Amino acid sequence: MAKVTNAFDTYTATSDREQLSNIIYNISPQTTPFMSSIGKNSIKNVVFDWQTESLPTPSGAGNLEGFELSRAASTATVRNSNVAMISKRDATVTGSQQASDPAGKKSEMAHQLAIMSKALKRDMETALCQKGGKTTGSATAARVTGGFESWVKSNVSNAAGSTPTGGGTAPTDGTQRALTEALLKGVLQDCFSNGGEPSMAICGPVNKGKISGFTGRSQARQFVDATTVEASVSIYSSDFGELKIVPSNFSRERSLLLVDPDFAKVSYLRDFESVDIATIGDAVTKMIVVEYGLEVSNEAAHGAVVDLTTT
Repeated sequence: MAKVTNAFDTYTATSDREQLSNIIYNISPQTTPFMSSIGKNSIKNVVFDWQTESLPTPSGAGNLEGFELSRAASTATVRNSNVAMISKRDATVTGSQQASDPAGKKSEMAHQLAIMSKALKRDMETALCQKGGKTTGSATAARVTGGFESWVKSNVSNAAGSTPTGGGTAPTDGTQRALTEALLKGVLQDCFSNGGEPSMAICGPVNKGKISGFTGRSQARQFVDATTVEASVSIYSSDFGELKIVPSNFSRERSLLLVDPDFAKVSYLRDFESVDIATIGDAVTKMIVVEYGLEVSNEAAHGAVVDLTTT
Protein backbone atom coordinates (compact mmCIF):
# COMPACT_ATOMS: atom_id res chain seq x y z
CA MET A 1 0.00 0.00 0.00
CA ALA A 2 1.44 3.39 -0.99
CA LYS A 3 2.07 6.22 1.44
CA VAL A 4 -0.09 9.37 1.21
CA THR A 5 1.76 12.05 -0.75
CA ASN A 6 3.58 14.66 1.38
CA ALA A 7 2.34 13.13 4.67
CA PHE A 8 4.62 14.36 7.48
CA ASP A 9 5.99 11.32 9.31
CA THR A 10 8.00 10.42 12.39
CA TYR A 11 11.09 9.85 10.26
CA THR A 12 11.09 13.55 9.33
CA ALA A 13 9.99 14.97 12.67
CA THR A 14 12.66 16.49 14.91
CA SER A 15 10.67 17.57 17.97
CA ASP A 16 8.73 14.50 19.11
CA ARG A 17 9.12 13.95 22.85
CA GLU A 18 10.86 10.76 23.88
CA GLN A 19 8.87 7.93 25.42
CA LEU A 20 10.85 6.53 28.36
CA SER A 21 9.17 4.22 30.85
CA ASN A 22 9.19 5.15 34.54
CA ILE A 23 9.71 1.48 35.42
CA ILE A 24 13.23 0.05 35.61
CA TYR A 25 13.34 -3.70 35.00
CA ASN A 26 15.91 -5.73 36.92
CA ILE A 27 15.78 -9.54 37.06
CA SER A 28 19.19 -10.19 38.59
CA PRO A 29 18.94 -12.88 41.32
CA GLN A 30 18.51 -11.28 44.73
CA THR A 31 17.34 -14.07 47.05
CA THR A 32 19.80 -14.95 49.83
CA PRO A 33 18.29 -18.08 51.42
CA PHE A 34 21.23 -19.02 53.65
CA MET A 35 21.82 -15.61 55.23
CA SER A 36 18.09 -14.91 55.50
CA SER A 37 17.36 -18.19 57.31
CA ILE A 38 20.08 -18.37 59.96
CA GLY A 39 20.35 -16.29 63.12
CA LYS A 40 22.11 -13.01 63.81
CA ASN A 41 24.25 -11.77 66.69
CA SER A 42 26.74 -9.03 67.56
CA ILE A 43 30.44 -9.44 68.27
CA LYS A 44 33.08 -7.11 69.72
CA ASN A 45 36.25 -8.32 68.02
CA VAL A 46 37.42 -9.25 64.53
CA VAL A 47 38.17 -12.73 65.94
CA PHE A 48 35.18 -14.29 67.69
CA ASP A 49 34.87 -17.60 69.51
CA TRP A 50 32.16 -20.03 70.58
CA GLN A 51 32.11 -23.36 72.40
CA THR A 52 30.70 -26.80 71.64
CA GLU A 53 30.42 -29.90 73.77
CA SER A 54 29.21 -33.49 73.52
CA LEU A 55 27.61 -35.82 76.04
CA PRO A 56 29.54 -38.95 77.11
CA THR A 57 28.91 -42.13 75.13
CA PRO A 58 25.67 -43.74 76.37
CA SER A 59 26.00 -46.89 78.42
CA GLY A 60 23.46 -49.56 79.23
CA ALA A 61 25.62 -51.18 81.92
CA GLY A 62 24.43 -51.43 85.50
CA ASN A 63 26.35 -51.12 88.76
CA LEU A 64 27.02 -53.57 91.58
CA GLU A 65 25.07 -53.30 94.78
CA GLY A 66 27.22 -51.35 97.18
CA PHE A 67 29.48 -50.25 94.32
CA GLU A 68 32.50 -48.08 94.99
CA LEU A 69 32.43 -44.96 92.80
CA SER A 70 35.08 -44.68 90.13
CA ARG A 71 35.18 -41.00 89.36
CA ALA A 72 34.73 -40.17 85.67
CA ALA A 73 36.91 -37.62 83.95
CA SER A 74 35.25 -34.30 83.17
CA THR A 75 34.86 -33.28 79.54
CA ALA A 76 36.15 -29.89 78.48
CA THR A 77 34.32 -27.83 75.89
CA VAL A 78 35.77 -27.37 72.40
CA ARG A 79 36.55 -23.79 71.49
CA ASN A 80 36.04 -22.66 67.89
CA SER A 81 36.83 -19.34 66.27
CA ASN A 82 36.21 -17.51 63.04
CA VAL A 83 37.12 -14.06 61.78
CA ALA A 84 35.03 -11.13 60.63
CA MET A 85 35.56 -9.89 57.09
CA ILE A 86 34.75 -6.53 55.53
CA SER A 87 32.55 -6.21 52.48
CA LYS A 88 31.69 -2.95 50.77
CA ARG A 89 30.03 -1.44 47.76
CA ASP A 90 30.09 2.21 46.66
CA ALA A 91 28.48 4.59 44.21
CA THR A 92 29.61 7.91 42.74
CA VAL A 93 27.28 10.41 41.07
CA THR A 94 28.20 13.76 39.53
CA GLY A 95 26.58 16.94 40.78
CA SER A 96 24.95 17.49 37.42
CA GLN A 97 23.34 14.06 37.34
CA GLN A 98 22.13 14.41 40.93
CA ALA A 99 20.44 17.70 39.96
CA SER A 100 18.80 16.13 36.90
CA ASP A 101 15.39 14.45 36.71
CA PRO A 102 16.02 10.79 35.74
CA ALA A 103 13.13 8.60 34.66
CA GLY A 104 11.98 6.06 37.21
CA LYS A 105 14.08 7.52 40.04
CA LYS A 106 13.57 10.26 42.60
CA SER A 107 17.32 10.51 43.16
CA GLU A 108 20.16 8.95 41.20
CA MET A 109 22.28 8.48 44.34
CA ALA A 110 19.42 6.87 46.26
CA HIS A 111 18.83 4.51 43.35
CA GLN A 112 22.51 3.59 43.08
CA LEU A 113 22.72 2.94 46.83
CA ALA A 114 19.67 0.68 46.63
CA ILE A 115 21.39 -1.32 43.88
CA MET A 116 24.64 -1.52 45.86
CA SER A 117 22.78 -2.69 48.98
CA LYS A 118 21.35 -5.63 47.07
CA ALA A 119 24.73 -6.35 45.51
CA LEU A 120 26.35 -6.34 48.96
CA LYS A 121 23.85 -8.90 50.29
CA ARG A 122 24.70 -11.14 47.33
CA ASP A 123 28.41 -10.77 48.14
CA MET A 124 27.74 -11.79 51.74
CA GLU A 125 25.62 -14.79 50.76
CA THR A 126 28.41 -16.00 48.49
CA ALA A 127 31.04 -15.65 51.21
CA LEU A 128 28.92 -17.25 53.94
CA CYS A 129 27.64 -20.38 52.22
CA GLN A 130 30.58 -21.40 50.02
CA LYS A 131 33.86 -23.11 50.90
CA GLY A 132 36.22 -20.17 51.51
CA GLY A 133 38.67 -20.94 54.30
CA LYS A 134 39.19 -18.78 57.37
CA THR A 135 41.96 -16.22 56.72
CA THR A 136 43.16 -14.03 59.58
CA GLY A 137 44.63 -11.48 57.18
CA SER A 138 47.35 -8.89 57.68
CA ALA A 139 48.12 -5.27 56.90
CA THR A 140 48.38 -6.25 53.23
CA ALA A 141 45.85 -9.11 52.98
CA ALA A 142 42.11 -8.98 53.65
CA ARG A 143 40.48 -11.11 56.33
CA VAL A 144 38.09 -13.80 55.06
CA THR A 145 35.50 -15.54 57.20
CA GLY A 146 35.36 -19.31 56.95
CA GLY A 147 32.31 -20.22 54.86
CA PHE A 148 29.75 -22.90 55.68
CA GLU A 149 31.47 -25.65 53.68
CA SER A 150 34.74 -25.04 55.50
CA TRP A 151 33.13 -26.00 58.83
CA VAL A 152 31.04 -29.07 58.02
CA LYS A 153 32.95 -32.30 58.63
CA SER A 154 30.94 -34.88 60.61
CA ASN A 155 28.08 -35.39 58.14
CA VAL A 156 29.57 -35.14 54.67
CA SER A 157 29.25 -37.39 51.63
CA ASN A 158 32.32 -36.71 49.50
CA ALA A 159 33.93 -38.33 46.47
CA ALA A 160 37.45 -39.58 45.86
CA GLY A 161 40.04 -36.84 46.25
CA SER A 162 37.85 -34.72 48.48
CA THR A 163 38.89 -33.81 52.01
CA PRO A 164 36.35 -32.13 54.32
CA THR A 165 38.59 -30.98 57.19
CA GLY A 166 36.26 -28.67 59.13
CA GLY A 167 37.51 -26.03 61.54
CA GLY A 168 37.22 -23.25 58.97
CA THR A 169 39.71 -24.83 56.56
CA ALA A 170 38.66 -24.82 52.91
CA PRO A 171 37.86 -28.40 51.78
CA THR A 172 39.55 -30.01 48.80
CA ASP A 173 37.22 -30.77 45.90
CA GLY A 174 37.07 -34.33 44.60
CA THR A 175 35.84 -36.18 41.55
CA GLN A 176 32.35 -35.07 40.63
CA ARG A 177 29.43 -37.51 40.64
CA ALA A 178 25.68 -37.24 40.09
CA LEU A 179 23.39 -36.42 42.99
CA THR A 180 21.26 -39.42 43.99
CA GLU A 181 18.61 -39.96 46.62
CA ALA A 182 20.86 -42.57 48.25
CA LEU A 183 23.59 -39.96 48.81
CA LEU A 184 21.12 -37.58 50.43
CA LYS A 185 19.63 -40.31 52.62
CA GLY A 186 23.10 -41.37 53.76
CA VAL A 187 23.97 -37.89 55.00
CA LEU A 188 20.59 -37.46 56.69
CA GLN A 189 21.21 -40.71 58.55
CA ASP A 190 24.65 -39.46 59.63
CA CYS A 191 23.06 -36.23 60.86
CA PHE A 192 20.51 -38.17 62.90
CA SER A 193 23.19 -40.43 64.40
CA ASN A 194 25.17 -37.36 65.48
CA GLY A 195 22.13 -35.54 66.90
CA GLY A 196 21.61 -33.19 63.96
CA GLU A 197 18.20 -32.24 62.58
CA PRO A 198 18.74 -30.13 59.43
CA SER A 199 15.51 -28.63 58.11
CA MET A 200 16.69 -26.93 54.92
CA ALA A 201 18.56 -28.15 51.84
CA ILE A 202 20.23 -25.43 49.76
CA CYS A 203 21.29 -26.34 46.24
CA GLY A 204 21.96 -24.87 42.81
CA PRO A 205 19.35 -24.97 40.04
CA VAL A 206 20.77 -28.08 38.33
CA ASN A 207 20.65 -30.22 41.45
CA LYS A 208 17.28 -28.77 42.46
CA GLY A 209 15.99 -30.31 39.23
CA LYS A 210 17.63 -33.63 40.09
CA ILE A 211 15.94 -33.69 43.49
CA SER A 212 12.61 -33.11 41.78
CA GLY A 213 13.37 -36.20 39.69
CA PHE A 214 14.00 -38.54 42.63
CA THR A 215 12.16 -41.85 42.27
CA GLY A 216 9.76 -41.25 45.11
CA ARG A 217 8.74 -37.94 43.59
CA SER A 218 8.10 -39.36 40.11
CA GLN A 219 5.77 -42.00 41.52
CA ALA A 220 3.76 -39.34 43.34
CA ARG A 221 3.44 -37.03 40.32
CA GLN A 222 -0.18 -36.13 39.75
CA PHE A 223 -2.41 -33.69 37.93
CA VAL A 224 -3.50 -30.72 39.99
CA ASP A 225 -6.18 -29.75 37.50
CA ALA A 226 -6.89 -30.23 33.83
CA THR A 227 -3.98 -28.04 32.67
CA THR A 228 -1.42 -28.16 35.48
CA VAL A 229 0.93 -30.90 36.58
CA GLU A 230 2.97 -30.78 39.78
CA ALA A 231 6.50 -31.85 38.91
CA SER A 232 8.76 -30.30 41.54
CA VAL A 233 9.79 -31.00 45.12
CA SER A 234 9.64 -28.22 47.71
CA ILE A 235 9.60 -30.49 50.80
CA TYR A 236 11.54 -33.75 51.03
CA SER A 237 10.09 -35.99 53.73
CA SER A 238 12.78 -38.40 54.91
CA ASP A 239 13.00 -41.06 57.60
CA PHE A 240 14.68 -38.44 59.79
CA GLY A 241 12.46 -35.42 59.25
CA GLU A 242 11.39 -32.98 56.57
CA LEU A 243 13.72 -30.86 54.46
CA LYS A 244 12.70 -27.66 52.74
CA ILE A 245 14.39 -27.70 49.30
CA VAL A 246 15.65 -24.20 48.50
CA PRO A 247 17.37 -23.33 45.20
CA SER A 248 20.16 -20.77 45.38
CA ASN A 249 22.18 -18.79 42.86
CA PHE A 250 25.01 -18.13 45.33
CA SER A 251 25.87 -21.49 46.90
CA ARG A 252 28.13 -23.78 44.88
CA GLU A 253 26.24 -25.87 42.35
CA ARG A 254 28.50 -28.83 43.16
CA SER A 255 27.38 -28.90 46.82
CA LEU A 256 24.06 -29.68 48.48
CA LEU A 257 24.01 -27.99 51.89
CA LEU A 258 21.88 -29.41 54.70
CA VAL A 259 21.33 -26.63 57.22
CA ASP A 260 19.80 -26.37 60.68
CA PRO A 261 19.19 -22.60 60.93
CA ASP A 262 19.19 -22.80 64.75
CA PHE A 263 22.89 -23.69 64.75
CA ALA A 264 24.35 -20.99 62.50
CA LYS A 265 24.54 -17.22 62.82
CA VAL A 266 25.80 -14.16 60.98
CA SER A 267 27.94 -12.35 63.55
CA TYR A 268 28.18 -8.60 62.95
CA LEU A 269 31.07 -6.49 64.19
CA ARG A 270 29.63 -3.61 62.18
CA ASP A 271 26.11 -3.82 60.77
CA PHE A 272 25.27 -2.22 57.41
CA GLU A 273 26.38 1.39 57.42
CA SER A 274 26.30 4.15 54.81
CA VAL A 275 29.46 6.26 54.80
CA ASP A 276 29.97 9.63 53.07
CA ILE A 277 33.30 9.63 51.25
CA ALA A 278 35.24 12.89 50.96
CA THR A 279 34.17 14.82 47.87
CA ILE A 280 36.73 15.27 45.12
CA GLY A 281 35.58 17.81 42.51
CA ASP A 282 32.00 17.84 41.31
CA ALA A 283 30.93 14.32 42.29
CA VAL A 284 29.57 12.66 45.41
CA THR A 285 30.59 9.19 46.63
CA LYS A 286 28.82 7.12 49.22
CA MET A 287 29.90 3.69 50.49
CA ILE A 288 27.94 0.91 52.16
CA VAL A 289 30.13 -1.23 54.41
CA VAL A 290 29.54 -4.21 56.69
CA GLU A 291 31.88 -6.32 58.85
CA TYR A 292 30.66 -9.82 59.65
CA GLY A 293 31.58 -13.46 60.09
CA LEU A 294 29.92 -16.86 60.20
CA GLU A 295 29.34 -18.76 63.42
CA VAL A 296 28.61 -22.44 62.85
CA SER A 297 27.43 -23.11 66.40
CA ASN A 298 27.87 -26.88 66.09
CA GLU A 299 28.96 -28.30 62.76
CA ALA A 300 27.46 -31.74 63.51
CA ALA A 301 24.01 -30.15 63.31
CA HIS A 302 24.52 -29.70 59.58
CA GLY A 303 25.52 -31.82 56.61
CA ALA A 304 26.55 -31.69 52.98
CA VAL A 305 26.62 -33.78 49.84
CA VAL A 306 29.60 -32.49 47.88
CA ASP A 307 31.46 -33.13 44.63
CA LEU A 308 28.29 -33.14 42.57
CA THR A 309 28.02 -32.74 38.82
CA THR A 310 26.80 -29.35 37.64
CA THR A 311 25.14 -30.22 34.35
